[in-house]
Amino acid sequence: MSNTFSRIITLLRKERGISQKQAAMELGVSQALLSHYEKGIRQCGLEFVVKVADYYNVSCDYLLGRTADKSGAIIAVDEIPNAEALDTDNKARGSILPVLNKKLLFNSMNIIFNLLQRCDNKALTNAVSSYLILAVYASFRQLYAANPKNPEAMFSVPAYAFQADVLGVSAKFLAEAGQLAAGGKVGDEEGLESEKAPFILPDNLAREFPLFASSLLNLLRKAEEML
Repeated sequence: MSNTFSRIITLLRKERGISQKQAAMELGVSQALLSHYEKGIRQCGLEFVVKVADYYNVSCDYLLGRTADKSGAIIAVDEIPNAEALDTDNKARGSILPVLNKKLLFNSMNIIFNLLQRCDNKALTNAVSSYLILAVYASFRQLYAANPKNPEAMFSVPAYAFQADVLGVSAKFLAEAGQLAAGGKVGDEEGLESEKAPFILPDNLAREFPLFASSLLNLLRKAEEML
C-alpha cells in the first residue's frame, strides 16, 4: 500500500478536527498503531481500510488514491460543471484585479482549447494541458500554504520540494509542446501535421472568437510586460 493511504487518513482526521487518540479509540486500535499507519511506518489490512472508510464516510477507492472524489465517483466529461455558466459572483471585493484576471484567463483558455481541438493531436493537447494544470496546482499550493493551520497531508509532494518539481516538470511539458507543435516527435508520439497547424492572425482571432479575442490579446500584452 502506497503512502497515499497514510496521507489521506491523516487529512481526514484533521478535517474532522479530532485528535489521534480519539480516532484510534473509535477505530478500535491503539494510538501508537494509528500513528504508525498515519506515518506509513506500518501497513494495515483490508479490514482496517474498510473500517476507516465507514468511519469517515468515504470510499475505499478514495482512501487508496484511486479517485479524487470521496464517494469514489469517477467524473465524466459531461459531468464537469461549466464554470462560466455558474459564475455569478463577479463583484469585486476591495479590488477589481482578481475579477479582471479571472476573465482574461477563462476567455483565453477557451481559445487555446478550441485551437487544440482543431489540431486533433492528443500528445500536443496533453502537453499543453499538463503545463497549465501544473500552473494551477502551484498557484493553489502557494495560497494553501499561506495558513500554517492547513494540513500538509492534502498533498503527497512535500512542501519543500514542490516548487522545484513544478518548475522542472513544467519546463519539460512546455518543451514537449513546442516540439510537437513544430511537427517533431516526442518518444513514440507524432507531432502536429502541418496542414492542421492553425493559421492565426489578430483579425482571424477577432472574427472567430468575437467574445474572447480581446481577452487573449490583453493577456499576451500583460505577459510580455512581465518578461
